[in-house]
Amino acid sequence: MNQLTINTTQNVNINFTAASVGQRMLASLIDYLIKFAYCFLIWYVFFYWLNIGKKFDGMDQWSIMSICLILFFPVLIYSLVQESLWEGQTVGKKILQMKVVKLDGYQAGFGDYLMRWLFRIIENNPVLLIFVLIGIVSIATTKKIQRLGDMAAGTAVISLKNTVTISSTILENIDNRYIPIYSAVIKLSDNDMRIIKESYQKAKTKQDYETIDKLCLKIEKVTGIKNQSGNTNDFIKTVLKDYNYYTQNM
Repeated sequence: MNQLTINTTQNVNINFTAASVGQRMLASLIDYLIKFAYCFLIWYVFFYWLNIGKKFDGMDQWSIMSICLILFFPVLIYSLVQESLWEGQTVGKKILQMKVVKLDGYQAGFGDYLMRWLFRIIENNPVLLIFVLIGIVSIATTKKIQRLGDMAAGTAVISLKNTVTISSTILENIDNRYIPIYSAVIKLSDNDMRIIKESYQKAKTKQDYETIDKLCLKIEKVTGIKNQSGNTNDFIKTVLKDYNYYTQNM
């Protein structure tokens, strides 16, 4: 499998395993089977069992198209909704243990999923066969195994198999008697905390106090937390422990 190195905005390199072409195709196949099952169910219930086709007699073409669009709309927005709700995963990606990430190391947002979804409509359109072929070729040949939608959104699909998970990289040793200080740390995500921890550890090793100070200011700006200790090292350590405390006890 190809290794994907993501350089964060804090100049920290994070290594992932890019999902292979085979994995992505299999995940897509699973998703297509689910969408096909839904379409079959809708057809069976509305067009066979309820015989809604007879009610189309006398209706204009636009009304018929509107009804069909409403019935099959979930299929159209399948990937957009699931990736938005499940942080870059669909049912197929969950089963194959894959997810969408940003190339800057941060969690992809709705705008990124929307961009991927818009390009997927083009790439999966059999009428525009050339785009389908380009999408397949781009996944097979690009270094980061990206399709056109990934390139436009600045994302990639990574494999979570046999890798260190996000949660395990941000764990801190805390006991049952630990009392947290900064409850606002829950505004941050697991990916944010991993970047914070890795940036802090790298800067601490190099004795790069300027980066530690900048990291401290960034945390304060994003979360609204104010450093109560006056010591940037203690502050960052507390933020990491507090995040672990709240996420483990929620």
